[in-house]
Amino acid sequence: MWKQKTEIRIRRAAWLALLLSFAAILRAQSDTITEYLVPTANSAPNGITAGPDGALWFTEIGGNKIGRITTAGAIIEYIVPTITSGPYGITAGPDSALWFTENAGNKIGRITTAGAITEYAVPTPNSSLEGITAGPDGALWFAEKVGNKVGRITTAGAIIEYPVPTTGSNPWEITTGPDGALWFTEWIGNKIGRITTAGAITEYTVPTANSHPEGIAAGPDGNLWFTEFQGNNIGRITTSGMITQFAPPTAGGVPYMITAGPDGNLWFTEGNGNNIGQITTGGVVKEFPVPTPGSLPYAITTGPGGIWFNEVYGNKIGFLALAPNITAVANGASFQNGFASATWVSIFGTNLSATTRTWQAISSTGCCLFP
Repeated sequence: MWKQKTEIRIRRAAWLALLLSFAAILRAQSDTITEYLVPTANSAPNGITAGPDGALWFTEIGGNKIGRITTAGAIIEYIVPTITSGPYGITAGPDSALWFTENAGNKIGRITTAGAITEYAVPTPNSSLEGITAGPDGALWFAEKVGNKVGRITTAGAIIEYPVPTTGSNPWEITTGPDGALWFTEWIGNKIGRITTAGAITEYTVPTANSHPEGIAAGPDGNLWFTEFQGNNIGRITTSGMITQFAPPTAGGVPYMITAGPDGNLWFTEGNGNNIGQITTGGVVKEFPVPTPGSLPYAITTGPGGIWFNEVYGNKIGFLALAPNITAVANGASFQNGFASATWVSIFGTNLSATTRTWQAISSTGCCLFP
């Protein structure tokens, strides 16, 4: 928002120029990638999620730690109590804490924003825990790759497990769908699974054989979107099970994880391609190269200002700042010609800076703003 102090008159024809000026000021850099080195060498940052404290939280499968990074790039690390636990997936829970899987430790971990960690053992031994997500029922849901189950854990630590019908399907990632169910990928089973909060499972086969579906996320269009590790496609599945596939430009790019962005698009990582990809709900793909060569971008999430991701080999956390998208302007003059003196001007859209500024003057002819 901006507070206008001087009285001005501006024609409707000048609105576009004014909005373009606002956009330039809101985000000086856009669609650019910044990288932050993780303090622990060879930590292999793996999962990442936005926390309830305005920071990003990530797992270090090699460092056996949970990391926290501010939007300014300051990193703090917390050691997981279980030695070589292999922390993997991570998500924000309904209790204002972060919840993560321990791939080798066979436990579900909970960490507060102050860094206090609690662990809960999963009943099935050596289940090889992968993705985790907050469910619509106030519990956390997770995938057991080797255990071939989908698990549910309450915030009090009570665990229930549900076997996946396809033997050896290797459930990998999981997300909450728009239909109140959980949706997950089956890496070996080559299927997308749906499980209700009561534990009823339905499976849908991916058209491309041996595609190895891996990441999955709910899209802004009411569908689920997933990556195909081996098939090198981005897939879309409706809640009724209809699948459409889209091929990214980079051959053999190996799409890993996917997330819904703040701009109405889906964003994904390409491990071999070393890119961050953007796909519209219409299937149009754009790619952004990661600065560090061979960084292996893996997990990805929406966070403050844009898209955040892990670089497993690069040992870094990456941030892709998105350009602002202005959709509307409102002011004290009710959108009439000119601004009323000393009134608030609100800019609406996506990826706008959370800030308030006072402007001394605005040029209606040169589309320039003078703070």
